Amino acid sequence: MLNANFIILYVADPTASARFYADLTGREPVEASPTFAMFALASGLMLGLWKADTVEPKATLRGGGGELGLTVADADAVAATFADFSARGLPILQPLTRMDFGPTFVTHDPDGHRLRVFAAGG
Repeated sequence: MLNANFIILYVADPTASARFYADLTGREPVEASPTFAMFALASGLMLGLWKADTVEPKATLRGGGGELGLTVADADAVAATFADFSARGLPILQPLTRMDFGPTFVTHDPDGHRLRVFAAGG
């Protein structure tokens, strides 16, 4: 049986991206090198950051083609996270809004990978 518990994002600078995600998640990478960094997130998901020009086979697509969903407890937590990310100067692609699945907003990381914060049903 397959178990999807690891995602890899192709990035220009794994060290810079690792700093971004360490600051965002409050966690340090469990592995870090000039070409790769890996985080063990609270959910159990492993997040890898791989230097795009060293990926084999060569990666043809980069950030923006999908989203990394970041769940929080409720609508208040979505609003608080929105305020925090806005204060950090993260670009807001979709402002705080309510969609059919709950409150949400979208930003992106330095490589253009979309980050959707939401509270399901919140």
